[in-house]
Amino acid sequence: MKFKLKPPHPKKLRKTTLKRFLIRRTIYYVLPNVFFNFIIAYASFQELGYTHFFSGTQNLARLTLPMAIFLPVVLTIDIINRVIIASEQGAIEFTVDEQLNKKKLMTKLSILHGVITGLLVLSVLLLAQYNWSEYYKLDATAMAVVVGVLAGVLSVVFVYLPVWRLRRWMCRRVKIIS
Repeated sequence: MKFKLKPPHPKKLRKTTLKRFLIRRTIYYVLPNVFFNFIIAYASFQELGYTHFFSGTQNLARLTLPMAIFLPVVLTIDIINRVIIASEQGAIEFTVDEQLNKKKLMTKLSILHGVITGLLVLSVLLLAQYNWSEYYKLDATAMAVVVGVLAGVLSVVFVYLPVWRLRRWMCRRVKIIS
């Protein structure tokens, strides 16, 4: 005997524009990401008093690389899913093409965004380490602020970039007057 669990129906959204919907989602993503990434980095770096790029137990790469890979993946999947649900409910003024393979698009874009962002952050860290002496000590508070700002920038970029890519399969709703 197999049990089939039905997924819960999404909460009914109120009507809004796509722009307002994205601004609201951006606020929901940016504030917690900046706060929690700053707090986690600050707590990790204060243990030693200073940090390095790649060496030591509490290094900058240990916190920024996983964030730079997984934050775009999660945000891309979540925002595409939320925009599609809002479109299906008629809460935004756009509809998504029925022929679009939504799961394939979410998977492809999230992997692409995660890999590209991870490689960019890794290259910046390698370039910074190459330019500074290996004995250079980074201030823990300043690096925690940098990690928080990076989380905020990634949150903003990966709210709008997936929707920009999704717009190819979106069209405006037309009201039919009879």
